[in-house]
Amino acid sequence: MKIIRLAAIAGAVLALGLATADAQAQMRKVKVATEGAYAPWNFVNSQGKLEGFELDLGAELCKRAKLDCEFVAQDWDGIMPSLLAKKYDAIMAGMNITPKRMETINFTTAYAAGPHGLLILKSSALAKLPAGEYNLTKDLAEAEKAIAAITPQLKGKIIGVQGSTTNLAWAEKYFKGVAEIREYKTTEQHDLDLAAGRIDAAVVAHSAAQATMETATGKDMTMAPPSFSGGMLGLGVAVGIRKEDNDLKNAFDAAVKAAIADGTIKTLSIKWFKVDMTPKS
Repeated sequence: MKIIRLAAIAGAVLALGLATADAQAQMRKVKVATEGAYAPWNFVNSQGKLEGFELDLGAELCKRAKLDCEFVAQDWDGIMPSLLAKKYDAIMAGMNITPKRMETINFTTAYAAGPHGLLILKSSALAKLPAGEYNLTKDLAEAEKAIAAITPQLKGKIIGVQGSTTNLAWAEKYFKGVAEIREYKTTEQHDLDLAAGRIDAAVVAHSAAQATMETATGKDMTMAPPSFSGGMLGLGVAVGIRKEDNDLKNAFDAAVKAAIADGTIKTLSIKWFKVDMTPKS
């Protein structure tokens, strides 16, 4: 009987050890990079801590995926190279999915999507551009017709845009040679130049522009019509992950899909953007 009891105890200890090992394996430590300079997606608050939509959402996704996540700030222009260099494991930084980026890294299911356009001063003549909403994926011809219609109004203007972004690629494709395209390291920098009248417009996501317009710097700014989305502007914002890290991609994918399905992303996007940024299927 003693032998049987000892065997039972040993089995229980072994099972407990395996369960503990499984739990530890499930709680993989993951480092997530964000820019920390792209409000309200991600920014550094007055206490010097990272905050924003992606910090809230990231914490929720990591909890669902059973990941022990640490968020770190990384300059935008080095965010993909540093992922590939394994300084961290994932990116949540308002990064849109594009075919070009997918040549280098993988993306999860998109967790947010919204339009882009020109941020201008309220006093600008560009405020009278023709209105409209255009999608470069669903109807490229119609979108390019709208772009052609506004191009003459941008002749000789100075357009600011953050470097290494889909906004820069879009501005260069359609307005290079018509307007001067001026690159900036952060969106905050071109916002300051726009407020000071050193540039005429900035190509931005509407979501980021809304946050700018609520600040003292942006109080005299507005979005010019029309707005554009899809195509080279991106197929939605998602978690960026190295191509070889399929298990992590799958874990985040499941978490994103669940957060979309139960309305968590809608709730958080309304909190931070005042509108529902949930991607439309």
